[in-house]
Amino acid sequence: VRLVGGPNRKCSGRVEVLHKDEWGTVCDDHWDLREAKVVCRQLGCGTALSAPRESKYGEGKGQIWLSDVNCTGTEESLIECEAKPWGENICNHVEDASVECSEVDIPEEGPVRLVDGPNKCAGRVEVLHENRWGSVCDDDWDMKDAKVVCKQVGCGSPLSALGGARYGRGPDIIWLDDVKCNGTEESIFDCQARPWGEHNCYHGEDADVVCAG
Repeated sequence: VRLVGGPNRKCSGRVEVLHKDEWGTVCDDHWDLREAKVVCRQLGCGTALSAPRESKYGEGKGQIWLSDVNCTGTEESLIECEAKPWGENICNHVEDASVECSEVDIPEEGPVRLVDGPNKCAGRVEVLHENRWGSVCDDDWDMKDAKVVCKQVGCGSPLSALGGARYGRGPDIIWLDDVKCNGTEESIFDCQARPWGEHNCYHGEDADVVCAG
């Protein structure tokens, strides 16, 4: 199985399956999160976020291999699920099924990075969401938040939690605001914060950290 046409090539897109050495699509009849869950698991892409229908990621070409796929959600592979026989359906490519999984293709640096600082362990905090890097607002930004970020980027303990865009203003979106970590979290994404992209900030309030690492 593979996902095609998505924003991050591996973990979201149109579902295609290989049969008789030919890639084909899956019809969206009865397509829901249970089937998406199996596809995401099969690809090592975490959990299913959604199961878009009606060729959200473009119409496939060639065969429509599967239709009326019915999984329980626990299967290891899509072909373990009930379905009509290969190639038997009354669908067209407008009905091609897709999935969106939680685990995006995260660059090697991980979903948090420090940029524009003097070294890799100091800089403006940027987080990855929906395949787009954005900054964090300095409202409520303190050493507990910095502690989580420093640990997450592999830079040891925090030396300071800075605000006011000390290391320059971010060029794109502001993703997080009112971040409240208790300092023990594994990731900044485990901390309390406003919903993604909701803030009352501007880039002059971008948050920074300096870590000991």
